[in-house]
Amino acid sequence: MKREEALREITSRVSNQNLINHMVAVEAIMKGLAEKLGEDKEKWMLCGLLHDIDYEETMDAPEKHSIVGAEILKNLGLDEDIVYAVKVHNEIHGFERKSLMDKALWAADPLSGLITACALVMPDKKLENVTTESVIKKMKKKDFARGANRDQIKSIEEIGISLEEFIEIGLSEMKKIAQEIGL
Repeated sequence: MKREEALREITSRVSNQNLINHMVAVEAIMKGLAEKLGEDKEKWMLCGLLHDIDYEETMDAPEKHSIVGAEILKNLGLDEDIVYAVKVHNEIHGFERKSLMDKALWAADPLSGLITACALVMPDKKLENVTTESVIKKMKKKDFARGANRDQIKSIEEIGISLEEFIEIGLSEMKKIAQEIGL
């Protein structure tokens, strides 16, 4: 599946622009991680872009989120490793994250939210003035962006990337697509 086709699938299933922006942000972070780790960039980007394809359908039934998404992706013919990474990104199921892609998506998902929150508290509400240091500082404040699970973000260290480097990668990649995601 190409990105354009993935975007069509998303926009046919998701109407909330903020959710679409989140998925595009996770796609960007996954791209940066794939480049850092020497992994298949296109595959990792698709994984990030499509990870919440079922969210609007399952938002009132969190126990179905990611299971339905994985089924959608399987029916669309996506590779099994992408399907599995999407399936295991919802902690409610307790599925084991096995591959680098699984673990990267698990960490990238909340990082995108944390970085977005950091941009939204800036006077201009733009990513361009957000720094790695400011994200780390905000991350330490438990009452800031409570939905961004800090332990989940820190789990990136399991694949040999420091928290600071992960935030640098995420922020850099999101800045490249800032206009696309409205930041």
